[in-house]
Amino acid sequence: MGRYFGTDGIRGRANIELNAKRAFDVGRYLGYYFSKSGRGKILIGKDTRLSSSMFENAIAAGITSSGSDVYLIGYCPTPTIAYLSKNKDFDCGVMISASHNPFYDNGIKIFSHEGVKLSSDIENLIEDYIDTQEGVEYKTDKDIGRVIDYHSGLDLYLDWLKIQYPLDLTGFNIAIDCANGSASTTAKQLLESLNANCTVIHNDPNGININTKCGSTHPEELQNLMRSDEYDIGFAFDGDADRLIGVDSNGDLLTGDHILYICGKYLKENNQLVKNTVVTTVMANLGLLKSFENEGISYVSTQVGDKYVYEEMLKSGFIFGGEQSGHIIFSDHLTTGDGLLTALNLLLVMKSKNQNILELSKGIKIYPQLLTNIKVENKEEAMNDEEINKEINKVREELGDNGRILVRPSGTEPLVRVMVEAESDETCEKMVKRITDMLIEKYA
Repeated sequence: MGRYFGTDGIRGRANIELNAKRAFDVGRYLGYYFSKSGRGKILIGKDTRLSSSMFENAIAAGITSSGSDVYLIGYCPTPTIAYLSKNKDFDCGVMISASHNPFYDNGIKIFSHEGVKLSSDIENLIEDYIDTQEGVEYKTDKDIGRVIDYHSGLDLYLDWLKIQYPLDLTGFNIAIDCANGSASTTAKQLLESLNANCTVIHNDPNGININTKCGSTHPEELQNLMRSDEYDIGFAFDGDADRLIGVDSNGDLLTGDHILYICGKYLKENNQLVKNTVVTTVMANLGLLKSFENEGISYVSTQVGDKYVYEEMLKSGFIFGGEQSGHIIFSDHLTTGDGLLTALNLLLVMKSKNQNILELSKGIKIYPQLLTNIKVENKEEAMNDEEINKEINKVREELGDNGRILVRPSGTEPLVRVMVEAESDETCEKMVKRITDMLIEKYA
């Protein structure tokens, strides 16, 4: 974690923690850094929240003032920037988004020309410049950068997806929740071009309704829609469309764990699952892990965060992994999570196996899970408390093979997260309470 950059770029409330001046400074340094050996070429995309255009203009002004050219793609999913940065000869790509956060938050995420997160070395240089305001000169005359319209980049991304998945979805009835975010620019357009019949909700962004009672974090309306009519599957995207939650024809949720099971099993059956291994995180449901074992699929668990999932995939040569939250990575296609690409994979499995989503998810039993966050004064002391750790071990022993407990500090907030999975909700509540009562008594 840097001074300003977190695990997913710079993020904060617009014009409070993250303001236009800071965005301008980020742009100035990027423009300077990538113009050292000639005029730099930098891509900028944004999600639909109110402040995104403000930050787009500020970053573009900073970049051009330092001698690099800016290509503005406009509203798009985050994975569009990852794909184009890698495949269309950009020095780097900037995505303006705060993902699933409320509209008043925003963020700046930067991809390298390889389509992955910008190196921490360059992030450190940007932070040094923000703090010192030294070492970057304004360009003048013919050396000032240009701003170039690049809305065609979105079509290039969609065309690439259709090449990867040349599906005929005739006869498929699909319900889509675009979260009033980036998926509003892509999901209906792509799926209907593949002949699917689509019903779309929350695809009318106005700047302040992104993620508001909709999308992957609030899929209740999509669930009700699925129960009200004959749909094959429902897709709920988050604000920047880099993750996806599904809904089956009964209106029940298909989390990232369901998606990992369905797609992991399909890849194994087709001899495409490298090293027969799926990468997931410590938050993966026990039911998923047991289902993998039943199917003869190995798994590797990382700490929470799609960044860590991808790092493990890259290090060990795995091609498939993801998170319960719906960040799913198919690394033979893209370097980051992509909700639309994930949707196409699920549709591919359904079509190839001629099975509905209920049949495909039959082999996984999701254990009840309860996660409680406790605000504490000192995370480190709480996590190292001998008495609390002894009680955690007692709970672990009592759960045995039919449950598990995970206690971990938040990476960004003064919280300790207590998660229990067990065969019943009652057991989860009882076991979580034993630990949270101690945390509250001693550290809250």
